[in-house]
Amino acid sequence: MELAKIIESLFQDPDGTSLEEARAVFKKFRQELTSGRVRAAEPDTTSTTGWRTNSWVKQGILIGFRCGAVVNFPSPDMNSPYLDKDTLPLHPLSTASKVRLVPGGSSIRDGSYIGENVICMPPMYINIGAYVDEGSLIDSHALVGSCAQVGKRVHVSAAAQIGGVLEPVGALPVIVEDDVLVGGNTGIYEGAVIKKRAVIAAGTVLTGSTPIYDLPKQRIIKPAPGASIVVPEGAVVVPGARSVSVGSGSDWGLSLATPVIIKYRDDRTDTRTELEAWLR
Repeated sequence: MELAKIIESLFQDPDGTSLEEARAVFKKFRQELTSGRVRAAEPDTTSTTGWRTNSWVKQGILIGFRCGAVVNFPSPDMNSPYLDKDTLPLHPLSTASKVRLVPGGSSIRDGSYIGENVICMPPMYINIGAYVDEGSLIDSHALVGSCAQVGKRVHVSAAAQIGGVLEPVGALPVIVEDDVLVGGNTGIYEGAVIKKRAVIAAGTVLTGSTPIYDLPKQRIIKPAPGASIVVPEGAVVVPGARSVSVGSGSDWGLSLATPVIIKYRDDRTDTRTELEAWLR
Protein backbone atom coordinates (compact mmCIF):
# COMPACT_ATOMS: atom_id res chain seq x y z
CA MET A 1 0.00 0.00 0.00
CA GLU A 2 2.93 2.34 0.64
CA LEU A 3 4.19 1.76 -2.90
CA ALA A 4 0.69 2.42 -4.26
CA LYS A 5 0.52 5.78 -2.49
CA ILE A 6 3.95 6.78 -3.82
CA ILE A 7 2.95 5.81 -7.37
CA GLU A 8 -0.33 7.71 -7.16
CA SER A 9 1.49 10.81 -5.87
CA LEU A 10 4.08 10.62 -8.67
CA PHE A 11 1.37 10.22 -11.28
CA GLN A 12 -0.65 13.19 -10.04
CA ASP A 13 2.34 15.46 -9.45
CA PRO A 14 5.19 14.46 -11.80
CA ASP A 15 7.18 17.57 -10.92
CA GLY A 16 7.04 16.87 -7.21
CA THR A 17 10.09 14.60 -7.24
CA SER A 18 13.35 14.32 -9.13
CA LEU A 19 13.84 12.17 -12.21
CA GLU A 20 16.30 9.96 -10.34
CA GLU A 21 13.81 9.33 -7.53
CA ALA A 22 11.04 8.53 -10.02
CA ARG A 23 13.29 6.04 -11.81
CA ALA A 24 14.21 4.37 -8.51
CA VAL A 25 10.55 4.02 -7.54
CA PHE A 26 9.69 2.59 -10.95
CA LYS A 27 12.51 0.04 -10.76
CA LYS A 28 11.17 -1.26 -7.45
CA PHE A 29 7.63 -1.25 -8.84
CA ARG A 30 8.73 -3.19 -11.94
CA GLN A 31 10.33 -5.83 -9.73
CA GLU A 32 7.04 -6.26 -7.89
CA LEU A 33 5.21 -6.76 -11.20
CA THR A 34 7.77 -9.31 -12.39
CA SER A 35 7.47 -11.30 -9.15
CA GLY A 36 3.67 -11.39 -9.40
CA ARG A 37 3.25 -9.73 -6.00
CA VAL A 38 1.59 -6.77 -7.74
CA ARG A 39 -1.03 -7.20 -10.47
CA ALA A 40 -2.95 -4.83 -12.71
CA ALA A 41 -6.18 -6.71 -11.89
CA GLU A 42 -7.20 -9.16 -9.18
CA PRO A 43 -10.15 -11.49 -8.53
CA ASP A 44 -13.00 -9.78 -6.68
CA THR A 45 -16.15 -11.73 -5.86
CA THR A 46 -18.09 -8.51 -5.20
CA SER A 47 -17.61 -7.28 -8.78
CA THR A 48 -20.07 -8.09 -11.59
CA THR A 49 -17.15 -9.40 -13.66
CA GLY A 50 -15.43 -11.18 -10.78
CA TRP A 51 -12.39 -8.89 -11.13
CA ARG A 52 -11.25 -5.44 -10.07
CA THR A 53 -8.72 -3.08 -11.60
CA ASN A 54 -5.75 -1.77 -9.65
CA SER A 55 -5.58 1.65 -11.26
CA TRP A 56 -2.39 2.61 -9.47
CA VAL A 57 -0.57 -0.25 -11.20
CA LYS A 58 -1.44 1.19 -14.60
CA GLN A 59 -0.32 4.60 -13.35
CA GLY A 60 3.00 3.05 -12.36
CA ILE A 61 3.54 1.61 -15.84
CA LEU A 62 2.83 4.99 -17.42
CA ILE A 63 5.38 6.57 -15.06
CA GLY A 64 7.94 4.10 -16.41
CA PHE A 65 7.36 5.35 -19.95
CA ARG A 66 7.52 8.95 -18.77
CA CYS A 67 10.77 8.77 -16.81
CA GLY A 68 12.70 6.55 -19.22
CA ALA A 69 15.30 7.63 -21.77
CA VAL A 70 15.56 6.09 -25.24
CA VAL A 71 18.72 3.97 -25.49
CA ASN A 72 20.22 1.32 -27.76
CA PHE A 73 19.39 -2.31 -27.10
CA PRO A 74 21.46 -5.11 -28.64
CA SER A 75 20.39 -6.40 -32.06
CA PRO A 76 21.89 -8.75 -34.67
CA ASP A 77 22.79 -5.76 -36.84
CA MET A 78 24.92 -3.09 -35.13
CA ASN A 79 23.78 -0.55 -37.73
CA SER A 80 20.13 -1.16 -36.83
CA PRO A 81 19.88 -1.30 -33.03
CA TYR A 82 16.67 -1.72 -31.15
CA LEU A 83 15.66 1.57 -29.52
CA ASP A 84 13.44 1.71 -26.43
CA LYS A 85 13.07 3.30 -23.01
CA ASP A 86 15.81 2.16 -20.63
CA THR A 87 13.19 1.71 -17.92
CA LEU A 88 11.57 -1.10 -19.97
CA PRO A 89 14.18 -3.85 -20.41
CA LEU A 90 13.52 -7.46 -21.34
CA HIS A 91 12.27 -9.90 -18.73
CA PRO A 92 15.22 -11.77 -17.14
CA LEU A 93 14.94 -15.55 -17.52
CA SER A 94 17.15 -18.53 -16.69
CA THR A 95 16.69 -22.30 -16.46
CA ALA A 96 15.64 -21.72 -12.85
CA SER A 97 12.57 -19.85 -14.15
CA LYS A 98 11.19 -23.17 -15.51
CA VAL A 99 9.90 -21.30 -18.58
CA ARG A 100 10.36 -22.53 -22.15
CA LEU A 101 11.21 -19.59 -24.40
CA VAL A 102 11.77 -21.24 -27.77
CA PRO A 103 14.36 -19.49 -30.01
CA GLY A 104 13.06 -17.43 -32.89
CA GLY A 105 12.23 -13.80 -32.23
CA SER A 106 9.97 -13.71 -29.17
CA SER A 107 10.09 -10.89 -26.61
CA ILE A 108 8.92 -10.60 -23.01
CA ARG A 109 9.13 -7.21 -21.33
CA ASP A 110 10.28 -7.04 -17.74
CA GLY A 111 7.44 -6.10 -15.44
CA SER A 112 5.36 -9.03 -16.68
CA TYR A 113 4.80 -12.13 -14.56
CA ILE A 114 5.54 -15.49 -16.21
CA GLY A 115 4.62 -18.56 -14.19
CA GLU A 116 6.45 -21.88 -14.10
CA ASN A 117 6.09 -24.23 -17.07
CA VAL A 118 4.83 -21.49 -19.39
CA ILE A 119 5.72 -22.21 -23.04
CA CYS A 120 6.45 -19.35 -25.45
CA MET A 121 6.54 -20.28 -29.13
CA PRO A 122 8.25 -17.92 -31.58
CA PRO A 123 7.52 -15.25 -32.45
CA MET A 124 5.24 -14.07 -29.66
CA TYR A 125 5.16 -10.98 -27.42
CA ILE A 126 4.22 -10.38 -23.79
CA ASN A 127 4.01 -6.74 -22.70
CA ILE A 128 4.69 -5.07 -19.36
CA GLY A 129 1.97 -5.52 -16.73
CA ALA A 130 0.76 -8.81 -18.22
CA TYR A 131 0.29 -11.83 -15.95
CA VAL A 132 0.65 -15.32 -17.47
CA ASP A 133 0.07 -18.06 -14.93
CA GLU A 134 1.70 -21.48 -14.73
CA GLY A 135 1.34 -24.10 -17.45
CA SER A 136 0.00 -21.76 -20.13
CA LEU A 137 1.08 -21.81 -23.77
CA ILE A 138 1.54 -18.60 -25.77
CA ASP A 139 1.73 -19.77 -29.37
CA SER A 140 3.39 -18.30 -32.46
CA HIS A 141 2.46 -14.74 -33.51
CA ALA A 142 0.33 -14.36 -30.38
CA LEU A 143 0.16 -11.18 -28.30
CA VAL A 144 -0.49 -10.80 -24.59
CA GLY A 145 -1.00 -7.06 -24.23
CA SER A 146 -0.13 -4.74 -21.37
CA CYS A 147 -1.94 -5.61 -18.11
CA ALA A 148 -3.79 -8.61 -19.64
CA GLN A 149 -4.33 -11.43 -17.11
CA VAL A 150 -3.99 -15.02 -18.35
CA GLY A 151 -4.76 -17.89 -15.99
CA LYS A 152 -3.36 -21.38 -15.52
CA ARG A 153 -3.20 -23.95 -18.34
CA VAL A 154 -4.49 -21.52 -20.98
CA HIS A 155 -3.65 -22.09 -24.66
CA VAL A 156 -3.39 -18.81 -26.54
CA SER A 157 -3.25 -20.19 -30.08
CA ALA A 158 -1.27 -18.93 -33.06
CA ALA A 159 -1.99 -15.32 -34.13
CA ALA A 160 -4.43 -14.77 -31.24
CA GLN A 161 -4.49 -11.24 -29.86
CA ILE A 162 -5.10 -10.71 -26.14
CA GLY A 163 -5.43 -6.94 -26.24
CA GLY A 164 -3.79 -4.65 -23.73
CA VAL A 165 -5.76 -2.04 -21.79
CA LEU A 166 -3.33 0.44 -20.27
CA GLU A 167 -5.51 3.54 -20.63
CA PRO A 168 -7.83 4.69 -19.23
CA VAL A 169 -6.21 3.60 -15.99
CA GLY A 170 -9.52 2.67 -14.39
CA ALA A 171 -10.59 0.30 -17.17
CA LEU A 172 -10.48 -3.45 -16.61
CA PRO A 173 -7.84 -5.21 -18.73
CA VAL A 174 -8.61 -8.36 -20.71
CA ILE A 175 -9.05 -11.34 -18.37
CA VAL A 176 -8.64 -14.97 -19.48
CA GLU A 177 -9.25 -17.36 -16.59
CA ASP A 178 -7.92 -20.90 -16.00
CA ASP A 179 -8.19 -23.75 -18.55
CA VAL A 180 -9.43 -21.57 -21.41
CA LEU A 181 -8.67 -22.43 -25.05
CA VAL A 182 -8.25 -19.31 -27.20
CA GLY A 183 -8.39 -20.36 -30.86
CA GLY A 184 -6.11 -19.17 -33.63
CA ASN A 185 -6.56 -15.71 -35.15
CA THR A 186 -8.87 -14.75 -32.29
CA GLY A 187 -9.10 -11.20 -30.94
CA ILE A 188 -10.09 -10.41 -27.34
CA TYR A 189 -10.13 -6.69 -26.59
CA GLU A 190 -11.39 -3.84 -24.37
CA GLY A 191 -11.44 -5.67 -21.05
CA ALA A 192 -13.53 -8.68 -22.10
CA VAL A 193 -13.59 -11.37 -19.38
CA ILE A 194 -13.35 -15.05 -20.37
CA LYS A 195 -14.39 -17.32 -17.53
CA LYS A 196 -12.87 -20.70 -16.65
CA ARG A 197 -12.90 -23.59 -19.16
CA ALA A 198 -14.42 -21.53 -21.97
CA VAL A 199 -13.47 -22.31 -25.57
CA ILE A 200 -13.11 -19.37 -27.95
CA ALA A 201 -13.12 -20.82 -31.47
CA ALA A 202 -10.72 -19.70 -34.18
CA GLY A 203 -11.51 -16.33 -35.73
CA THR A 204 -13.83 -15.12 -32.97
CA VAL A 205 -13.60 -11.43 -32.06
CA LEU A 206 -14.74 -10.22 -28.64
CA THR A 207 -14.71 -6.66 -27.34
CA GLY A 208 -15.77 -5.25 -24.01
CA SER A 209 -19.18 -4.26 -25.38
CA THR A 210 -19.88 -7.05 -27.89
CA PRO A 211 -23.27 -8.76 -27.31
CA ILE A 212 -22.99 -12.54 -27.24
CA TYR A 213 -25.85 -14.70 -28.50
CA ASP A 214 -26.29 -17.70 -26.20
CA LEU A 215 -28.20 -20.36 -28.16
CA PRO A 216 -28.36 -23.10 -25.45
CA LYS A 217 -29.82 -20.70 -22.87
CA GLN A 218 -31.79 -18.59 -25.39
CA ARG A 219 -30.48 -15.23 -24.19
CA ILE A 220 -28.37 -12.32 -25.33
CA ILE A 221 -25.47 -11.57 -23.00
CA LYS A 222 -24.66 -7.88 -22.68
CA PRO A 223 -22.27 -6.11 -20.30
CA ALA A 224 -23.64 -4.67 -17.06
CA PRO A 225 -23.62 -0.85 -16.91
CA GLY A 226 -20.04 0.35 -16.57
CA ALA A 227 -18.65 -3.19 -16.86
CA SER A 228 -17.17 -5.37 -19.60
CA ILE A 229 -18.68 -8.36 -21.37
CA VAL A 230 -18.30 -11.70 -19.56
CA VAL A 231 -18.10 -15.02 -21.41
CA PRO A 232 -19.69 -17.62 -19.06
CA GLU A 233 -17.72 -20.50 -17.60
CA GLY A 234 -17.44 -23.46 -19.99
CA ALA A 235 -19.04 -21.63 -22.92
CA VAL A 236 -18.02 -22.67 -26.44
CA VAL A 237 -18.02 -19.49 -28.53
CA VAL A 238 -17.80 -19.42 -32.33
CA PRO A 239 -17.91 -16.60 -34.90
CA GLY A 240 -21.41 -15.91 -36.18
CA ALA A 241 -23.40 -13.26 -38.01
CA ARG A 242 -26.71 -11.44 -37.53
CA SER A 243 -28.69 -9.65 -40.21
CA VAL A 244 -28.92 -5.86 -40.37
CA SER A 245 -32.59 -4.90 -40.28
CA VAL A 246 -32.33 -1.11 -40.02
CA GLY A 247 -31.98 1.35 -42.88
CA SER A 248 -30.99 -0.29 -46.15
CA GLY A 249 -29.36 -3.21 -44.37
CA SER A 250 -32.16 -5.62 -45.21
CA ASP A 251 -32.39 -4.55 -48.86
CA TRP A 252 -28.65 -4.88 -49.28
CA GLY A 253 -28.50 -8.24 -47.50
CA LEU A 254 -25.99 -7.01 -44.94
CA SER A 255 -24.95 -8.84 -41.80
CA LEU A 256 -22.66 -8.06 -38.87
CA ALA A 257 -20.16 -10.41 -37.24
CA THR A 258 -21.17 -11.52 -33.76
CA PRO A 259 -19.97 -14.19 -31.30
CA VAL A 260 -22.36 -17.07 -30.66
CA ILE A 261 -22.35 -19.62 -27.82
CA ILE A 262 -23.29 -22.92 -29.46
CA LYS A 263 -22.86 -25.18 -26.43
CA TYR A 264 -21.30 -25.47 -22.99
CA ARG A 265 -18.19 -27.54 -22.43
CA ASP A 266 -18.75 -31.21 -21.70
CA ASP A 267 -16.74 -34.45 -21.68
CA ARG A 268 -16.73 -34.59 -25.48
CA THR A 269 -15.35 -31.05 -25.74
CA ASP A 270 -12.70 -31.91 -23.16
CA THR A 271 -11.66 -34.95 -25.20
CA ARG A 272 -11.25 -32.85 -28.32
CA THR A 273 -9.08 -30.34 -26.48
CA GLU A 274 -7.06 -33.02 -24.68
CA LEU A 275 -4.40 -32.77 -27.40
CA GLU A 276 -3.23 -29.54 -25.77
CA ALA A 277 -1.76 -31.54 -22.87
CA TRP A 278 0.44 -33.54 -25.26
CA LEU A 279 1.90 -30.34 -26.74
CA ARG A 280 3.43 -29.45 -23.39
